[in-house]
Amino acid sequence: MITAKPARRSVERGFVDAATRLVRPTRWGLRIRSALVVAVVITAALAIATLSLTYVLYRSLITASDDAAAERIRQVSSQLTLLTAAELDRSALATDNRISIVQIIDQAGQVVQSSTDSPPQPITGDRPAPGAIAHDLPTTTGADESRVSAATVDGRDGRYTIAVATDQEEVERTIKLVAVLVALATPFIVALAALATYALVGRSLRSVENIRTRVAAITSADLTDRVPVPPQRDEIAALAQTMNDMLTRIEAGHNAQRRFISDASHELRSPLTTITAALELGRAQPTVLDAAMLDDTLLPEAERMRQLIDDLLLLARADENALTHRRIDVDLDDVLATEVARHRTTTALTIDTIVEPARITGDPAQISRAVRNLLDNATRYAATTITVRLTCTHGNAHIEIADDGPGIAEHDRAHIFDRFYRPQHDRGRGTGGSGLGLAIVAEIIAAHHGTVRIDQNVPTGANAIIDLPLTKV
Repeated sequence: MITAKPARRSVERGFVDAATRLVRPTRWGLRIRSALVVAVVITAALAIATLSLTYVLYRSLITASDDAAAERIRQVSSQLTLLTAAELDRSALATDNRISIVQIIDQAGQVVQSSTDSPPQPITGDRPAPGAIAHDLPTTTGADESRVSAATVDGRDGRYTIAVATDQEEVERTIKLVAVLVALATPFIVALAALATYALVGRSLRSVENIRTRVAAITSADLTDRVPVPPQRDEIAALAQTMNDMLTRIEAGHNAQRRFISDASHELRSPLTTITAALELGRAQPTVLDAAMLDDTLLPEAERMRQLIDDLLLLARADENALTHRRIDVDLDDVLATEVARHRTTTALTIDTIVEPARITGDPAQISRAVRNLLDNATRYAATTITVRLTCTHGNAHIEIADDGPGIAEHDRAHIFDRFYRPQHDRGRGTGGSGLGLAIVAEIIAAHHGTVRIDQNVPTGANAIIDLPLTKV
């Protein structure tokens, strides 16, 4: 008995939890909520449809009853114009399943002719105006459950009121039958719709649960897995495909981040290793730690590390969409002239310029940085000449910085602006570059709503092309 108590308590807690979920709508699942919504909507729709149908059916039956009464009144009226009330054909006063009472009432209010089961007193005290048939008139004793129609006509031997009562029990039975049938069918229809909704939503949620389970199992250690896409081309399949596309982008970004960290670590480790080796050598042999080692080894490597850190920080700001802060007018022709003059003092290459006046809106320091990086790149690989052009066309400032070096293979151009990307040939290897210069150019130009690309120069070399929107006057 003692061992059975924990199990009993567990079962009781289970029932309590289930009951709590049922009495708290906020804890209902999507399947229950959907089934309840469908049940409420269908119940309301059936109620409205039943009321509408009942009203239409009732009006239709009443109209048919009034039409039958009017037709009998016209038959009697046509005979009264030719015959006296006493000579009237008894067939005109006959009753059927609709007509229950027919009376001919004179001006004194006396019933002069009537159907077999007619009461002796008039069934209505109203006397309609001649020429019109009145329906649903007040009744007297003997016609309480009937609908009375009447008309006043001028007969051969005087003025009479023709009163016809139609039996309403058939109408009431029909309405009650419809109401009972709908009342009996409604619970089954509502239950069937709710169960169908519950099942369909559950079937759809199984696909969602499979997606959720698969996503929960995906970790940053392995982003190659994908969620299952249902065979049905519905919204769930579209969601699964969208999540797979998102996972593909996350995987690509994660891989790029890992490559970035790996390459950055490698680039930082290289000057740090050189500086560490030089310092260890200086500690072992203090005589070698002289001005020549400082100027030729330590300071250049420290500057290389500083430049690399600055580049990484700039790219980090670009990732946060915080690259461009200043927005002022920038004269591109002045920027190009300044950077070309700077490079002419540090290289023996020929730099030809063809420059038109052009003004854009942006950060002059960043634009200068982008132009400087492209000029550095061209200077590193040019054989004899660098050509700088600036033209204005179609609302854009068009900059070209071309060299006559070995050029860039076509398959490398699509990745040349990727971070730490270096082509496999001698243009990117062994030249001392970090692989961040062109990536920085791409980020700066994108932040200024422009485009940059590398084309092949004619007859040889590479041609960097920048398009920036001109300032609107």
